[in-house]
Amino acid sequence: MLTRLLRTYLRPYTGALAAVVVLQLVGTIASLYLPSLNADIIDRGVAVGDTGYILSAGAWMLVVSLVQIACSVAAVYYGAHAAMGFGRDVRAAVFHRVGGFSAREVSQFGAPSLITRGTNDVQQVQMLVVMTCTMLVAAPIMGIGGIVMALRQDLGLSWLMLVCVPALLISIGLIISRMVPQFRAMQTRIDVVNQVLREQLTGIRVVRAFVREREETRRFAEANEALTGTALRVGRLTSLIFPVVMLILNASSIAVLWFGAWRVDGGDMQIGALTAFLMYLMQILTSMMMATFISMMIPRAAVCAERIAEVLDTDSSVVPPENPVREVTGHGELEMRDVEFRYPGAAAPVLSGITFRATAGQTVAVIGSTGSGKTTLLSLIPRLFDATGGTVMVDGVDVRELDPQTLWKRIGLVPQKPYLFSGTVASNLRYGNPDASDEELWEALEVAQARGFVEEMPGGLDAPIAQGGTNVSGGQRQRLSIARALVSKPEIYLFDDSFSALDLATDARLRAALRPHTARAAVVIVGQRVSTIADADQIVVLDDGVIVGLGTHDELLESCPTYIEIVESQLAAETAA
Repeated sequence: MLTRLLRTYLRPYTGALAAVVVLQLVGTIASLYLPSLNADIIDRGVAVGDTGYILSAGAWMLVVSLVQIACSVAAVYYGAHAAMGFGRDVRAAVFHRVGGFSAREVSQFGAPSLITRGTNDVQQVQMLVVMTCTMLVAAPIMGIGGIVMALRQDLGLSWLMLVCVPALLISIGLIISRMVPQFRAMQTRIDVVNQVLREQLTGIRVVRAFVREREETRRFAEANEALTGTALRVGRLTSLIFPVVMLILNASSIAVLWFGAWRVDGGDMQIGALTAFLMYLMQILTSMMMATFISMMIPRAAVCAERIAEVLDTDSSVVPPENPVREVTGHGELEMRDVEFRYPGAAAPVLSGITFRATAGQTVAVIGSTGSGKTTLLSLIPRLFDATGGTVMVDGVDVRELDPQTLWKRIGLVPQKPYLFSGTVASNLRYGNPDASDEELWEALEVAQARGFVEEMPGGLDAPIAQGGTNVSGGQRQRLSIARALVSKPEIYLFDDSFSALDLATDARLRAALRPHTARAAVVIVGQRVSTIADADQIVVLDDGVIVGLGTHDELLESCPTYIEIVESQLAAETAA
């Protein structure tokens, strides 16, 4: 997965990567040339007292050093450019893919996991690309070049490389092999911490209302301790690497000096050559260390790449049509024909045999007990889910054949849990129609019974709205969400229990104001209160995903026992209150 991800998203940066390779090659060659120059200065300058040779060779060494520095800086620049572009493109791809998911796929992964995959996981792979461009490209060049140059200095000490290099590789390999499962566990535990923290921040009022601070603190502590324990195990393994590397490096230096001194004393080797051989051995081992350092990052990056690829390889269950219909002749007509919906692997469908029709100017209400499938039914219309049987039609066209943009422009949805984005009142209302004028915004607010409290907010339409609308009440969020749908002026309005947080008087005023505004549109209202849906042109009564009643309020009071039971239970509750 890691190789495929890198191959796919680094392709646009082939030129930058080629520049990195060339620059690293030139810079590493310059670096490998420096010990030989140093050996010549010692043997042909210092040893014989030739000051002129020392100065000329020293000047040439300075030029080579400047070339090496310039190439290294340029290689880091191009490598960082490629890595940052890679990260940007992968994040964009993940965001685009998640944006096309239906509610089913979002639930399957979970919002905290999707956030982690689009941020932390991408960052880990991006860091691997950075380190590869700056270190791993140079490592094999330096390692192979160092071996060649060391052998040129003295063959008699070459056996030391056959001992030191394998010792380093085997030691590091054993440590890294134990790190792989820990990295995999770490990413999963980051997901869990994100999930717990997200739940606690979102549900802070519920936590305080039920005095559950201690339990939630314990739950977060458990998730945090699990992540910390895994991170500590990884840290302990990581901490072993550098002592092992330094032990082998220092032992190798001692061995070179010990055995090299005997060869110098025997006249088989010059002092400058011994110095150069030592430097080349250090370069070889350093290149091995650089490669193993990158190897430490590969396991975690591989796990992250698998998680990213899992998102990118997941197709939405809501598939855009191959030949989408972009032009429709109807105006706000909705029809369901024998619609069924079941979740994958479920024994029984959530909805079955749903058939009804709503035309422009009509209001259809859906009522039923909790879990009867009301929200699921409403979600099938804008294709948040796709029906697993039957047909959902908008203006005479199956929604699965309509161009998604065409479908969504014709629908104004007010969800069961209204959500406002960080920004202002105006930016939230213009979400469905960016070109709406201030007059249109105020008109929508007036219809939604929200004008009063918006005028009282500092700034009016420019009043700030916090993420999720947490700085306004639940009823105000509902009314702003209704106003947002009104601004877009759709042909079909979908209200999913969108009046539940309103008092009866505000509910009545809002519904009265809505009638003339939605006179040329079909309206579908999911409601819990009979008073909210009693004046609907048609009421659909659901029970366990099946329509058990269809008609007006008066007709259902005569023919539908389930509806009668709902009405009587609410009347009894109001009387008791």
